[in-house]
Amino acid sequence: MEWLTDNKIPLGKSIKTLTNFLNDHAAWLFDFISNVLGFLIEGLIDLMLLFPPLVLIALLAAGAYWLHRSWVLSVGILLSMLLIINLGYWEETIQTLALVVFSTAVCMAVGVPVGIASAHRPWLYTGIRPVLDLMQTIPTFVYLIPTLILFGLGVVPGLISTVIFAIPAPIRLTHLGVSSVPEQLIEAGEAFGATKRQLLWKVELPHALPTIMAGLTQCIMLSLSMVVIAALVGADGLGKPVVRALNTVNIAKGFEAGLAIVVVAILLDRVCKQRHAAGGK
Repeated sequence: MEWLTDNKIPLGKSIKTLTNFLNDHAAWLFDFISNVLGFLIEGLIDLMLLFPPLVLIALLAAGAYWLHRSWVLSVGILLSMLLIINLGYWEETIQTLALVVFSTAVCMAVGVPVGIASAHRPWLYTGIRPVLDLMQTIPTFVYLIPTLILFGLGVVPGLISTVIFAIPAPIRLTHLGVSSVPEQLIEAGEAFGATKRQLLWKVELPHALPTIMAGLTQCIMLSLSMVVIAALVGADGLGKPVVRALNTVNIAKGFEAGLAIVVVAILLDRVCKQRHAAGGK
């Protein structure tokens, strides 16, 4: 067995060499990406913080009622957000919401088209499936290291790591939804002379919408699960007080910040599920 360990495959060294090469020769590109993404996220946070907390809460509750016609959901949003203000984590909650919204938007913008393409091309899904497995199973700290080296401290490496971790969900569920469209529906559309684009927009996507919405919900939950990890590389939000509480063994602070994360997760999950249920009626 010694010959096997003595002739180790230089996989780790190769990744390190590639990371150092990119950092040496493409630092300007990564700095540009970091500046653009940082500007967009900070702009979104500043825009949300322009509203007084009570005004923004009222708008969110009114928007939820307008979308779903549910007083229970609106009152739940109102009471939950008031609890977060009472705990003193309003600004951190806005920062977390901005990170989740931005990362979810990126995941859906990339994941849905890739899922559609892989559903229409089985060879493509066969090729990307091992990559999706790797993205979902590899410990997040592993790819947090190269993103930290390439993009520096701040919200950007946390955002990129969040996208890497969450994007397989919309890809897989979009692929599942589109590929599970009954053949009879496709044949009926073709019999009426529908083009491939019309089949996609009028047959496949409406049938796959519940599954795609499930992918959206999973993407949001996975993004929220990365909040604490993103805080380790300088991202603002509810993860920072959790990390500080861990470092100082502050049980009260850790529980309150964790409760705020749970509240945000439950509210986002309920909104998406109710929207999904409304779309299915």
